[in-house]
Amino acid sequence: MLIQTKIIQKRLFELQDVKYRDFHRGLVPTADADYIIGVRMPLLRQLAKEIEPAPFFSELPHRYYEENQLHAILLSSMKDYDSCLREVERFLPYIDNWATCDGLRPRCFSKHADDVLMNVKRWMASEHEYTVRFGIGVLEAFFLDKSFLPEQLQWVASIRREEYYIRMMQAWYFATALAKQWDATRPVVATLPDWVRRKSIQKACESFRVPQAHKVQLRIMTHNS
Repeated sequence: MLIQTKIIQKRLFELQDVKYRDFHRGLVPTADADYIIGVRMPLLRQLAKEIEPAPFFSELPHRYYEENQLHAILLSSMKDYDSCLREVERFLPYIDNWATCDGLRPRCFSKHADDVLMNVKRWMASEHEYTVRFGIGVLEAFFLDKSFLPEQLQWVASIRREEYYIRMMQAWYFATALAKQWDATRPVVATLPDWVRRKSIQKACESFRVPQAHKVQLRIMTHNS
């Protein structure tokens, strides 16, 4: 174990909140209990400012959940796109839970739409569950506004995987798409597999961003299916 890792782990245990650890274990049920130290996100963000990224990135795989969270925070703040993409590719195979996956949203991706889209399609075709989830999440985060193309809806709709955390991210994607791109998204939602369709509609109906009139149409769609 390298010095950098020892120092970071020591700091994490100094920031530990045992009650929060016990609560957070329930939020990440796929993670081993001993994997989670119990450090709140604001403290992790503060700690990330003290870490030299390059040595830390080289120390994969990490032992603790919070180390992976720090890794995602640091990657998300990188400004150089090529370096960030390279490090994201190194990190993706080690992601083993939804929270770390969803915390990885590199802001520099927003300025490199064409290249990111090519990688999104490759990520969504991966055998690794959380790489697929990451690809869908990147589409949701960066490509439902000015960079949206209707064909992207079909990319997500065509994914046929049984893993819960992939199907749930599909549902979140379509719920967000219904809020932002209603006309293009509604007919696609009607074609989704039953579980994903119902969950997408549920999440959209729970959203404050979806107009009430649209929620009525979605509920009718559910009742008629």
